[in-house]
Amino acid sequence: MPDIFLSYSREDLTRARHFAHALAEEGFDVWWDVALRSGEAYDVVTEQALKTAKAVIVLWSPRSVVSRWVRSEATQADRRKTLVPAMIEACERPVMFELTQTAELTNWHGDVADAAWQAFIDDVRRIVKGPEADTPQSAPSSTRAHIREIDAPPRPSRPGEAPLLAVLPFRNRSNLAEDEVFAFGMVEDLTDALATCGELRVVASSVTARFAGASGVDVDGLVRQLGVRYLLEGNVRRVGTTLMVTAQAIDATVGAILWSQRFDCPLDRLASLQEDLVMDVAHHLQVQTTRLEVERALRKPADLTAWEGVMRVIACARHLTGPSLMTAIREARNAVQAAPDYAPAQAFLAMAEAIFYDFAIDYDGGEVDRIRTVAEKALTLDANHPQVLYATTNAFASIGLHQEAMKTAQLGLRVQPNFYLIYNAAGRACTLLDRCDEAIAHFDREQELAPGHLMTWISELWRAVAHVRADRWERAEEVYDGLISSHPDQIGPNVGKAVVARKLGRLDDSRIAWDRLRRIDPDSIERFNTSSFRHAYRGNPNGEIFLRHLDEMIGGAVG
Repeated sequence: MPDIFLSYSREDLTRARHFAHALAEEGFDVWWDVALRSGEAYDVVTEQALKTAKAVIVLWSPRSVVSRWVRSEATQADRRKTLVPAMIEACERPVMFELTQTAELTNWHGDVADAAWQAFIDDVRRIVKGPEADTPQSAPSSTRAHIREIDAPPRPSRPGEAPLLAVLPFRNRSNLAEDEVFAFGMVEDLTDALATCGELRVVASSVTARFAGASGVDVDGLVRQLGVRYLLEGNVRRVGTTLMVTAQAIDATVGAILWSQRFDCPLDRLASLQEDLVMDVAHHLQVQTTRLEVERALRKPADLTAWEGVMRVIACARHLTGPSLMTAIREARNAVQAAPDYAPAQAFLAMAEAIFYDFAIDYDGGEVDRIRTVAEKALTLDANHPQVLYATTNAFASIGLHQEAMKTAQLGLRVQPNFYLIYNAAGRACTLLDRCDEAIAHFDREQELAPGHLMTWISELWRAVAHVRADRWERAEEVYDGLISSHPDQIGPNVGKAVVARKLGRLDDSRIAWDRLRRIDPDSIERFNTSSFRHAYRGNPNGEIFLRHLDEMIGGAVG
């Protein structure tokens, strides 16, 4: 068992060598990795040394703060309370560690008589010779006892289940009783908020509360015994008249940091801001885990669960092309086959088939009835599930059942007001019913809750449609321009730009967008007579103007 594990960026090797040699001269047994870390492999010896070291010294520099290895090692050390950070070059530390006392050694270059170095050594010696120095840090007895005492823990993921997340007790670094109450309340509120998102299952706070005050958390035990895939941890610290809250999310299966952020709350507004803070953390985490789940599902070659199938539907459907929608339908059917009574699988099957119907098929009453039946089955299975409400709202809207879509969206807003995608669906339903200002408000709320999520560009496309239907052509063009900048190869924004620019008399801009569209997909013009580009604008005077310009452009009269 080494006294010290030295964590550093490979680019800081020379400085790290000074530290290693000086620490050895002070009588410490120092483990430091002088071999190049390559690829995704993490040497078993390195991991064991990190777990068993009595102190982990992290050397912060502009290179190490962006190193996933150093950040991961610092996170594990902080969790085990073995972290001793030192600043060797001015930089902004990762937000999770801004509140951690850090030795200022930017001007230290090996002089063991330096006062700053001696103060640092005193801190290191206290950690190494602490009361728990004889207990292996990788397996604190108190933590393992907590795990054994858990009654009826949540089951590991089964087919059709979302991944499991544990919100660990937030550390109170202020050591003030009132901040302890706040930290406890944050965990309770975050657990409640995340439990309603539909994209995660959450370990009960009564279970994770048993880890409060433990000398370390056995992440491997959480993964093995509870089936936990993600962890959320954080800390609070009072600085003057501000309470600083930091949080970070971790993929527990590999130890990688997914997201971290610091939030500053004025003490005189703490009560009013706590709910906003909780929702901000919850939705950032939700966006990051959804992205990771989609990527994970796309990498898996076979034997998919229904949940993974739904993730693949989301990945495919968001591209809004014929081939991608056909793939989405196939993935949704596989998900239903894997778990026929899993409501999200039925709902996303209805949505995928409805969007394809809207995209490529003219009116077909039989097809509308069939898709409607699938959507209604999903609602019968679980009418309160946020993903079911989102997907069925979009399904109803795509097959022309706008009132049904609005009814389902309103249910979603009532029972799942913190689920960002329900605002996406509600905005679309409102747009088709010419409640355009209401639609814009829903799209705004969606972006407040989950900025930059996977379906953002589709929401923006519908925002532009809402502006057109409300006779706000310049605003629509601004949205289309933004979409073309971020998604230049998507058909919808280029069609919208070409038509709106023509309506506004900017014929050169219209030709550029139209020519770009032909380069992207030469066959797309043939689909416009029956596609969702047309359905989105029907039944509205300004929408009919849009379609008239589109028809003239299809006929070859761009000018």
